Amino acid sequence: MSGETNRASYAIGIDLGTTHTALSYVDLALAEGDEAPPAMLTVPQVVSQGAIEARPLLPSFLYVPHESEGPQALPWDATRAYAVGEHARARGAEAPGRLVSSAKSWLCHPTVDRRADILPPTPPGATAELDVVKVSPVEASRRYLQHLREAWDHKHQSEGAEGAFAAQEIVLTVPASFDAAARELTAEAARAAGIEHLTLLEEPQAALYAWIEQTHGAWRKHVKVGDVILVVDIGGGTSDFSAIAVQEVSGNLELHRVAVGEHILLGGDNMDLALAITVRQKLAGQGKELDPWQAQALTHQARVAKELLLSRDDLASAPIVIAHRGSKLMGGSIRAELTRAELLAILVDGFFPRVEAAARPVVRARGGLTALGLAYAQDAAITRHLAAFLGKQAKATEGVAGFAQPANATFLHPTAVLFNGGVMKGDALRLRVLETLDAWLSAEGAPKVRELPGSDLDLAVARGAAYYAYAKRGRGVRIRGGTARAYYVGIEGAMPAVPGIEPPITALCVAPFGMEEGTSASLLQQQLGLVVGEPVRFRFFGSTVRRDDQVGSVLERWADGELEELPVIEATLPAEGRRASDVVPIQLRASVTEVGTLLLEAVPAGAVDAKERWRLELSVRGEGAV
Repeated sequence: MSGETNRASYAIGIDLGTTHTALSYVDLALAEGDEAPPAMLTVPQVVSQGAIEARPLLPSFLYVPHESEGPQALPWDATRAYAVGEHARARGAEAPGRLVSSAKSWLCHPTVDRRADILPPTPPGATAELDVVKVSPVEASRRYLQHLREAWDHKHQSEGAEGAFAAQEIVLTVPASFDAAARELTAEAARAAGIEHLTLLEEPQAALYAWIEQTHGAWRKHVKVGDVILVVDIGGGTSDFSAIAVQEVSGNLELHRVAVGEHILLGGDNMDLALAITVRQKLAGQGKELDPWQAQALTHQARVAKELLLSRDDLASAPIVIAHRGSKLMGGSIRAELTRAELLAILVDGFFPRVEAAARPVVRARGGLTALGLAYAQDAAITRHLAAFLGKQAKATEGVAGFAQPANATFLHPTAVLFNGGVMKGDALRLRVLETLDAWLSAEGAPKVRELPGSDLDLAVARGAAYYAYAKRGRGVRIRGGTARAYYVGIEGAMPAVPGIEPPITALCVAPFGMEEGTSASLLQQQLGLVVGEPVRFRFFGSTVRRDDQVGSVLERWADGELEELPVIEATLPAEGRRASDVVPIQLRASVTEVGTLLLEAVPAGAVDAKERWRLELSVRGEGAV
């Protein structure tokens, strides 16, 4: 940690969520000699035209108003031409063609250019709003983070440079399943927003940090050696699963992250769409048809109704109003309702069905032509995805002292569950997950799981991130984890040309499972050849199940599902001082950056000069060579 960072006055945690963004902080001056609970920044935002209020949550929505609506004035910018937050969400439900939503989900979409101006997307059959200037997923994320920076600086302006946002220690959260490209793009948006001292933290870990903090030091009384804590984090765009083991090290209890699930684009957005389809079918039965923009507005209205019903147990239904767009099919606004019975039937039975532990997500044949959009999971059953995660990680604690699964265990047996994400505020949803887990465990003779009481599910990730920023300074509990995968680079074998036969590929481990962020591995002993001066392709692989491979381990073959191929990097490495197409003898050194990306350095055996080396960062397809 740099000396400049050590002079920070605050430890800040930011949850850049699909649905909400929040900022929590610890005043380090107050925390001297004692643990200080994280506080929430109430964020000034436009809540209706001309009205500003400070609220703890900043909805992750960007609205581009028509010029007739005038500026979206803020205390620090009277001429702001767009709105972020509550007003953006409300207006966007009425004018979806001007609303950017789910930018975080688009950030992890590997088949689109995430730096291109593609948001808001135009639904099939609709005409784009001509005066709306589109933005990229990176730019939308930057604007949410910039709004937080401006709100912070506005509140702390009396503290001068010491209180400025850019001077603080900042932790920004990402889904545990985010790949290196999505992490790097998130970090890029943060840097563009003025965040200088940045660390990325996985959201399930942040949720557990929030739980640790709220126990006021008594967390060791709630867990014991041998416990496996399952974190179920269902957010607006993703479903994240992590397993954290409680171990004893030198007589002390420690928390070690032992497993992370695959990226699953399945969450509140899917639920909103399912609810909207139900309401649309009811409207169709009444002879009321919707145009494409009205259908999109209905999805946003369904989200509002869902949030209202999940937060108010006393309501039997929630109203839905869709603004008139001049269609000849209707003479005014369309009104409908979503009942609690419909909500629970769709969310509980549709997204959390009772399944066996051996169940796996259903994969269907895809159409050859598809509309460009988010790569949602094909199977909406979150319980099937959970079964797949636990089944794949059945041996995650194998060989770890204090852990003993039954010999017949077909999946990783959790002993405790921590829920996170606004979706899980619904009691019925949490109960269904617990009932399902208990049924699986009972079938294998294991005891039931216990639920760890979480804090506010909308604020837990931000609070946990702030606590982690505080803990990094040596004052709190740290969860040991490192990389959630082992990383490998593909090495093409040397062989004579044979018709129809590609050269064999071996996988060289360059970063083992659990390698800590900010650390480097020594030079690999293997001497390899690096092609310079012409276009080449680098193949990378990752594994969440091979935990024993070390730096330098070579895999000539592997079982199905053990390795997952990551996005290919295409690059032309500079040949300065050498001829194009030269094959340079090199050795590799790997490191994991603070933002969780894999950095490879190729060090030549006979360097042209002392500084000659090539750097390759596993980040975005088509980029990464320096």
